[in-house]
Amino acid sequence: MHRNLLSAATATLLLALAACAPNTVVPPARQAASYFEEGESFYEQGLYQDAIASWEKVRDSYYSPELNILAELKIAEAHFLAGQYIEAAAAYEAFLKNHPDHAKVPEVLFQIGLCYLNQMGDRDQDQTATRRALTAFETLKQRFPEDRRREETQVYIDRCINQLAANEVVIGEYYLKAKQYQAAITRLEGVFKRYPTYYDRAEAYYLLGQAYLFAGDKVRASEAFNNLYDQFPQSQYILGAQKFIDKNY
Repeated sequence: MHRNLLSAATATLLLALAACAPNTVVPPARQAASYFEEGESFYEQGLYQDAIASWEKVRDSYYSPELNILAELKIAEAHFLAGQYIEAAAAYEAFLKNHPDHAKVPEVLFQIGLCYLNQMGDRDQDQTATRRALTAFETLKQRFPEDRRREETQVYIDRCINQLAANEVVIGEYYLKAKQYQAAITRLEGVFKRYPTYYDRAEAYYLLGQAYLFAGDKVRASEAFNNLYDQFPQSQYILGAQKFIDKNY
């Protein structure tokens, strides 16, 4: 009997303490919204890392799907504005993977393209970023042909194509200097087949003519040089081609 009275008294005491305790628990929705607003404040001040940290708390809360999605986009945008293009690309690609049918997909594809465009090196460097940028922009163009950014997208597509073509010319020139003439011919001929709109075809014709002549094919060498003369009469490579022909024919 005494033990039952003690248990009842203990339970009553615990209930009383609970009733008197201050309410310090923040509802999850309000907490996520608070972190989101905090991120917005940091963002407006240009404190992108702090903004990202706040929005990551929103994203990881898993409370509101709509707020989480918005946080994902804001994180990617903050990385981009901070010049962190690798991180931005990863964040945008994660969004694309998680929300493949979201209304923001066109914008995300465009931003992915810009992320990789900002990572492009010179024409004699690795072109992985160029290829990824091209893939993003071409996907945007194919999936959303009426997108409001279609003209700008095409400009970026052309830029990527020219960069890849220029890289092939660099490789062709390398083989030419290494006296691997057939390899040079293969690379340079490939430029005209794969990238017919390449803007600096004059250089490719100039190098191709040399490669064919050194390989012993004077007929195709003449064709390459004639294409240079006919299509690019004002080119800086005209004089070099004339000097080369005078010396080697």
